Amino acid sequence: MTKEIRLIQESELSLFFDYLSEQIAENGQGDIPLFQPMSRELSAMSEQMKQRFSDGITRTFGDETWRKLWIATDAQDRICGHIDLRPLVEPHTAHRALLGMGVHSDARRTGVGKQLIKTVEQWAKTETDLQWIDLWVMSNNLPAISLYNKTGFIKNGEIEDMFRIDGSSYSYTNMSLKL
Repeated sequence: MTKEIRLIQESELSLFFDYLSEQIAENGQGDIPLFQPMSRELSAMSEQMKQRFSDGITRTFGDETWRKLWIATDAQDRICGHIDLRPLVEPHTAHRALLGMGVHSDARRTGVGKQLIKTVEQWAKTETDLQWIDLWVMSNNLPAISLYNKTGFIKNGEIEDMFRIDGSSYSYTNMSLKL
C-alpha cells in the first residue's frame, strides 16, 4: 500500500530514474501491454528524457518548460508510482497540462494510480488556473484506459495506426479531464 504521495525533491532524481528505467524496460514484455511508443528491444530511458525531468522540476509553474513530478512511495520508502504534469507545446494552451504517469508492476491494481490522479487533480484545482488535464495513451493499454475512465477522463479521439512498432500497428488515444 502507498505510504505517501509527494512532490519529488531534486536530490531524489537518481532514484526516480532507476525506478523509471525499470518500469520502461517492462514495456510490452509478457502480459504487459506496450505502454510507451517505443520498440520492446529499445525500451530504455534516454538521456534526453532524464534532462527534461531534471530541467522541468526546477522551473516555476507557468514557465515554458515547467514540470511537476509526484512520487508514490511504499512502506519501505521505495518509489512505487509517479505522475507528472507539464505544459503543452502548442501556443495558447496555458490553461491545459499534459499528464504522464506510471505504476510499478508490484503496485498495479492497488489503488496507487487513482491516488496519484486525485493528488494531481487537487493540486491543479487549488494551486493553478489550469482548466484541463490531457493525456495520450496507447490504445492497446486497456488497464490504463480503464483507470482514466474511472477517474473522470473522457476520450476525445483516437489516431488509428499512429505507430508502427516491431512490425505491428498501434493506435493512440487522447483523453481529457475537465477540472
